Amino acid sequence: MKAVFVKGQSKVGVEEIATPELAGDGDVLVKMRACGLCGSDLEKVYGQYGMSSGRLGHEPAGEVVMVGKSVKGFSPGDRVFIHHHVPCYSCHYCLHGNHTMCPHYQSSNIHPCGLSEKFVVPEWNVSRGGLVKLPDSVTFDEASLIEPLACCIRALDKCRFQKGDDISVIGAGPAGMMHVLLAGVFGAGRIFVLDINEFRLKFAETHSTVSTFNIAVENPVHKIRKQTEERGVDLCIVATGSVKALAQSFELTRRGGRIMLFGVPPKGSELQFDASRLYSNEQSIIPSYAASELEINQALKLIERRRIDISSLITHRFDISDAAQAVRCAHEAKDAMKVIVTSK
Repeated sequence: MKAVFVKGQSKVGVEEIATPELAGDGDVLVKMRACGLCGSDLEKVYGQYGMSSGRLGHEPAGEVVMVGKSVKGFSPGDRVFIHHHVPCYSCHYCLHGNHTMCPHYQSSNIHPCGLSEKFVVPEWNVSRGGLVKLPDSVTFDEASLIEPLACCIRALDKCRFQKGDDISVIGAGPAGMMHVLLAGVFGAGRIFVLDINEFRLKFAETHSTVSTFNIAVENPVHKIRKQTEERGVDLCIVATGSVKALAQSFELTRRGGRIMLFGVPPKGSELQFDASRLYSNEQSIIPSYAASELEINQALKLIERRRIDISSLITHRFDISDAAQAVRCAHEAKDAMKVIVTSK
């Protein structure tokens, strides 16, 4: 079978490997039908990813092929979404709601990766909600966007988002657009979208009522402050790993406002900022990494109930044989929003 691996800086390879076998009676073998490419995947290929996992593909949906002897509730042919990292739900971190900080969260994973024709979902994941049956009304393409949508839901929840809040989103990529769509569903006030990619800015304009700014050619701080009674936005979502974007977020955000660090900064990134200014303005910097099964199920319900048109974000589909081209397309983003890899 085919599987996709990082083969060095800026290099991706599609290899023929043996189909993985079930290692335990609680494991499940799944055939991948669709898997989204994430910004963290691109960081693993082109940048300096700071987390422990280097596997590609953590947004897979597919069909159950085989189940272990002790597995209950799943059968071959079931259509499923798979969450690659699953916490224990009982440790100190989990009991404080910090599920993605659970020591078991990073150590749990599917094998060999989501970007493979087939993969094993271990008993740990299966028994703790990491395997979710899909309603017939949800397509595999839509299901491949459940995980990133869940991450955005968790981020907004951490920011204490309130109806009517003015929001700026720096980075109009797939994650940024999910934040834009969610903000609309949850009743945001004014929404400002900033990027340097003209295609993505125009894409944002067709999918929501937003004001867009190309920060490669203009500084939008004055205009945004003017439209928010000189306050600045209540919430600024930094949906890019750019440290320059993070620095600009302080200018865009009102006193007492929140700054959501959602994009993946390269390992070793540093930011110089006047700490006294942060103190006097009482701005909160809130990082948000990944999601748990709580947000996964919330995302699935939003998609199933058609509260959000998630499939409209998909602009490109590539067969797994062309995964290297898919990764390059997502990285260059000349005319791409969400890129997914499929397998028949």
